[in-house]
Amino acid sequence: MGVVVLDFGSQYTQLILRRLRELGAFSVILPGNASWEDIRAKEPHAVVLSGGPASVGAPAAPRPDPRLFSSGLPILGICYGMQLLASEFGGSVREGTRREYGRAMLTRCQGPLFQGLSEPLAVWMSHSDVVAQPPPGWQVIATSEENPIAAIASPDHRLLGVQFHPEVSHTPSGKQLLANFLSLAGVPRDWTPENILTRLLAWVRERVGAERVLVGASGGVDSCTLALLLARAGVRHLAAFVDHGLLRAGEREEVQRALLPLGVNLRVVEARARFLSALQGVVDPEEKRRRIGHTFVEVFQEVAQGEGGIRFLAQGTLYPDVIESAGGHGAAKIKSHHNVGGLPARLGFELLEPFRDLFKDEVRQLAQLLGLPEEIRLRHPFPGPGLAVRILGEVTEERLRVLRQADAIFIHALREAGLYQEIWQAFCVLLPLKAVGVMGDQRHYGYVVALRAVTSSDGMTADWVRLPGEFLDEVARRITRRVPEVGRVVYDVTSKPPATIEWE
Repeated sequence: MGVVVLDFGSQYTQLILRRLRELGAFSVILPGNASWEDIRAKEPHAVVLSGGPASVGAPAAPRPDPRLFSSGLPILGICYGMQLLASEFGGSVREGTRREYGRAMLTRCQGPLFQGLSEPLAVWMSHSDVVAQPPPGWQVIATSEENPIAAIASPDHRLLGVQFHPEVSHTPSGKQLLANFLSLAGVPRDWTPENILTRLLAWVRERVGAERVLVGASGGVDSCTLALLLARAGVRHLAAFVDHGLLRAGEREEVQRALLPLGVNLRVVEARARFLSALQGVVDPEEKRRRIGHTFVEVFQEVAQGEGGIRFLAQGTLYPDVIESAGGHGAAKIKSHHNVGGLPARLGFELLEPFRDLFKDEVRQLAQLLGLPEEIRLRHPFPGPGLAVRILGEVTEERLRVLRQADAIFIHALREAGLYQEIWQAFCVLLPLKAVGVMGDQRHYGYVVALRAVTSSDGMTADWVRLPGEFLDEVARRITRRVPEVGRVVYDVTSKPPATIEWE
């Protein structure tokens, strides 16, 4: 399979996963206390122990299943992970005399983990505890000015620990070090778009066989790529594009133009009144997602019944959706995604989720191989619940119209300025309040619209985009002039974390 990354609470765990996948090694994250059965079920070639805020000597310190250490699997411990290895095999860990944080220079680097890397080696440290004594028979394979034991290795170099963080960009040679570990562990490096596509096509054909598949084509890159994957796999499918009234301007027509010529069996299902009725009076974000998820399923069930029954429901669920919806063992619930946490217990379908282990950028690579048109493939992500979760408070026809117009103006301005493709995701949010203003020499209470634009690689973390002040001024002018119900425009300057990308 590849690598299991055990998460002990590090802020960098997702980065470990990203770096390993960039190196061509399929990797997944499990909680640090995952059972050996859960780890073994992934059939890993190696395991990485992440960093974390705990001290290994604390009574409640998280520790992996002890059977992992007798499994014979190669293990790389990073920061807290290195301290776990030292403690488990008879070394000693103590609180450092002072915290080592930031840039450090490694010297006395030796062994295959550092092959091809020259000294002094710049790395990024972030720890307060240190390994005071390596386990008996283990080597110290790197040192720093503040820390004489900056990396350790077992006699056969199958168990390795580094006190620094090779996964962050502040460790310039960290990716090469991780590549060296993959080579030492014999991890296959075949996680490429071409191989992913070949595997998914084979998996879909084997899983579905002669049965039929209903796929919800929402208009986003994930579901459109999924519909195209089913068409390329040659399975019997029906792509239902549900017009729930929560779409962006022109979305329905754009999807039809993109998918119909590519052999996708596409059908538009009109359901605007139904969804708006289900959302009437609802202001809680989680309840919105739940109702939207349930209504989607009801519509899909009716479509399937009209076709004489369909066994599978295919969804473009991604790995970040699963993590944020607490779909993984031990994960914290951030928000329910309508297609994960928002689904009813009695679904009536067998779920088919080929992209469940993929990130957004990996799906975009598949979309390019499958020939999905650029206008869909490179579109900014759009939530399954649509504009409903970009309207804070109750969803109404008027508020939808206002938000849809403002959002179209913002996106058009980004394209016009050549900024659209530099941004991961941009959109407008309609706030549940009105602010006083002046229009035509008269007092005016208008809606408040927030602009949001972020950069990201996979949606797990994101930074707000520093859009030019002149551009923001022009967008605000256009929105308030062309959408008279809007009286104020603000710009969101919060990164993820602490915020999420969407407001609900």
